[in-house]
Amino acid sequence: MKILIAEDDLTSRRRLEAVLTKWGYEVVSCSNGKQAWERLQNANTPKLAILDWVMPEMGGIEVCRRLRELDTQNPVYVLLLTVRKEKENIICGLEAGADDYITKPFEPDELQARIRVGCRVLQLQEKLVNHIKDLQDSLQHIKTLQGILPICSYCKNIRDDKNYWEEVEEYVIKHSNVDFTHSICPKCYEKHVKPEIEKF
Repeated sequence: MKILIAEDDLTSRRRLEAVLTKWGYEVVSCSNGKQAWERLQNANTPKLAILDWVMPEMGGIEVCRRLRELDTQNPVYVLLLTVRKEKENIICGLEAGADDYITKPFEPDELQARIRVGCRVLQLQEKLVNHIKDLQDSLQHIKTLQGILPICSYCKNIRDDKNYWEEVEEYVIKHSNVDFTHSICPKCYEKHVKPEIEKF
């Protein structure tokens, strides 16, 4: 998993890089909030970010606010890192969009535990997004079958959205999980089968 670090203090940044690399994470490092904001908008952006509260050019709080304004199905999980320990500051950070909060100097065990929580949350989000996509696809199939279908009044073939004609059975199988087994209704039996039997 890839984690972004935004920390202007070189010693703290190097310490974070060392412990995260040791734990097996791929680390992307930034020395200020502006760099972090730019990298978090890339297509291959890290899904977990550790942001220092106070940084040059743009602080962690502002990065949080901007991230929460983005319209995305997979939001970045943000862990805010700061020396501020007062309850008011914690509330301010969380209201700005941070998912979690850890004070400096951090304890490695606590940081690791909080990162694991973030990873679990991200995995749940990804599963939820995939479930929603599956439901949307299923709903689209249902709408296709419930909508008005152009059907030939003679041969009963159906015209699809690409203007191709296909048999009813083929169309339904393609757009649903339905399969067919064949039988003969009483009306067709009287009309088609019975006369053939009586010939013999």
